[in-house]
Amino acid sequence: MEESIEKFDVNGPGIPDKIFGLPYSPDTAKLIIIPLPWEATVTYHKGTANAPEAILKASRQIDLFVREIPDAWRLGIAMLLIPVEIKKESERLRILIDQFHLAAAHSDDHSSIIATKINESCESLNIYVNKTTEKYLNEGKMVGLLGGDHSTPLGFIRSLSEKYDMIGILQIDAHADLRKAYEGLTYSHGSIMYNALKIPAINKLVQVGIRDICEEEYQLIKRNSTRVKTFFDDDIKATLEKGKSWESICAEIIRELPEKVYISFDIDGLDPKLCPNTGTPVPGGLEFIQATKLIQAVAKSGRTIIGFDLNEVGVGKDSDLDANVGARILWELCNWTGVSNKK
Repeated sequence: MEESIEKFDVNGPGIPDKIFGLPYSPDTAKLIIIPLPWEATVTYHKGTANAPEAILKASRQIDLFVREIPDAWRLGIAMLLIPVEIKKESERLRILIDQFHLAAAHSDDHSSIIATKINESCESLNIYVNKTTEKYLNEGKMVGLLGGDHSTPLGFIRSLSEKYDMIGILQIDAHADLRKAYEGLTYSHGSIMYNALKIPAINKLVQVGIRDICEEEYQLIKRNSTRVKTFFDDDIKATLEKGKSWESICAEIIRELPEKVYISFDIDGLDPKLCPNTGTPVPGGLEFIQATKLIQAVAKSGRTIIGFDLNEVGVGKDSDLDANVGARILWELCNWTGVSNKK
């Protein structure tokens, strides 16, 4: 394998069926991407369970040269095989959730039984993610997670909390995801940050791009002002219109974060023109360059990116724009995680 790495043509088309076309296996890579084709709790558009496969395919279209990172490709990135059984379980739960919504609409007591089954299966996924991420963290690898809907990283965050005493989450998202058991589902994609805040090691949640929020979430943010800092999208836009630079806004965001940072990137944090097939698109949001500059600024600040996830990338029937943009965000997350860890 080492010989094939040395012979790798960085200017060529890359290796088929390898993330970014790179010549690495999980054994030789320094950064492991865990794919999770899971969309059991989506509430609007489906398709994000197909994102790992679509992003894998699109990733080979990325040129590997990075001006600020010499030989960036030598970081060593590998993606695990996409787990077919997890996708099958997600599809099974989608049928159960349709039954759950029907029962709930008719005030059928059976809905609570269905919800319990769904929650149990989602917790099984959390355990799988926890064990898998823990395995690679214990091997000294950097880890990223590729969903799937935004419920997927909870097990990862749990494993990081077992390793670090104090963690900040940088959440790029259109939604606050602070609902308690949304639609009766404990592990809903709309509850991921509510669940993360139950973990004592998460001492700060910094949200960027939020523009779709319910009263319950807003009141939670107000009650937890020292632990949760939200940079609403309309406030960001107003500040930019007054002449403040994006660089200075990034600095303000990063000042809220502790030394160890986990990045949770929901693709709908971007302007929906860049991700039209995401599950719950919302007008507004960040431009691609704003998102990547923020990721870079975290690494350049001297903070350590201890892990990341990328979620809610939709898959269109007539366009691969979502997967293409998702692959490029993933490339940025991988490279700047490497930089922040001095790899």
